[in-house]
Amino acid sequence: MRIWIDLANSPHVPFFRSLANELTKRDHEIVVTARDFAETVRLAEAVGFAHQVIGAHGGGKLSGKAGNLVQRAMALARWGRGRKLDLALSHNSYSQILAARALSLRSVTLMDYEHQPANHLAFRVASRIIVPRAFPEAALSRFGASAVKVRRYDGIKEDVYLADFNADSEFEKTLCEFGIRPSDVLVTVRPPASEALYHRFENELFEQLLERLSTSPSVKAVLLPRNDSQRKTYSARYGSNLVLPARPLNGANLIAYSDLVVSAGGTMNREAAALGVPAASIYLGQWAAVDEQLVNEGRLRRICTADDVRALPMQKKPIAKAPRAMQVAARVVELILEP
Repeated sequence: MRIWIDLANSPHVPFFRSLANELTKRDHEIVVTARDFAETVRLAEAVGFAHQVIGAHGGGKLSGKAGNLVQRAMALARWGRGRKLDLALSHNSYSQILAARALSLRSVTLMDYEHQPANHLAFRVASRIIVPRAFPEAALSRFGASAVKVRRYDGIKEDVYLADFNADSEFEKTLCEFGIRPSDVLVTVRPPASEALYHRFENELFEQLLERLSTSPSVKAVLLPRNDSQRKTYSARYGSNLVLPARPLNGANLIAYSDLVVSAGGTMNREAAALGVPAASIYLGQWAAVDEQLVNEGRLRRICTADDVRALPMQKKPIAKAPRAMQVAARVVELILEP
C-alpha cells in the first residue's frame, strides 16, 4: 500500500517515524506531509522524513483555527489528488481527515486525549480510530465514534517509539555546550499549550515552578517553549540557570539525561514515564485517562497546588530500569493495516 502520513504537530514526528519504519519493513510505501507549526518541520528533517510542507498554524483564535483547518484540508486534497494513495494516517490531523474524505480515501486516526473538543470532527469522519486501552468508552460515544470503527491497544503511544530507545552517550557533550554539567540536577520543563483548543486558561502554578527553578542553585532547567512568544517571555524574565536552547534538541536524549521532567502538557511527561525518568504534571486542565493510569502506577506525579510545587524533589534521579513495552509498535501497525 501507499500510505500517506500527515505530521500536524511536533510530537507526531518520533511517533510516526517509528511506525513508518515498521510499515516499510512490511513493504508499504510511505509519503509524508507536514504542517509548519512549532518544531514539526525541523524535527521531520532531523529524522530523515522526505516530506512536503503544506499549511501552517491558524493562531490562537477559534475563528482562525477553523478557517485554517478548512484551507489546509483543501490544500492537502489538491496535493493528494492523483498520487494513487491507499490510506491516510495521522494523529488527529483534522485537515488530513477532511482531505481524505474529499478524496474518497480511507483514513486512520490515532488519539489518546479524550477531552479534545475537535475529536467530534475526527471521530465522526475518520474510517478507523485507534486509542489506548485506557481511553474511556463514554468519550468515544460522546464524540460520535461508532464501535465498529474503534480499535484499542495496551500501553501508551509513547511506548511505540521509546520501547527500544537507548540514550546517546555523546549527548553529554551537547549538554555541556549549554553549561549543564553531569553534577547538575537537570530539570526539563515544558510550558502550557496556551494556543490549543483544550487549554483556555492561565496556569499560575507554572510561573511558581519557574520561580523555584530559577532560585535553586543546584538546578539547571531546560525550558522548551512552544512558540516564539513564549521564548521571548521566558528568556527575558529568568536567570542563568534557566536554559532556552536556540536549536531543537533530541527530545528522547534530553529526557533520558534529565533528573526530573515537569510539563504542563501530556506527551513529554509520558515520554519520561516510558523511559523510567521521574515526571510531574503541572497541567491544570482535564486529565487524560492514560495520565491517570500512570499516576496510579506510580510513574507520574500530579502538581495541583503551590505546596505541591514547593514539595517537588530537586535531586539527582535514582538509577532505575525503565519498563519496555516492546510489542506496542507492532500491535499498532497491525491495527492500522487491519482491513
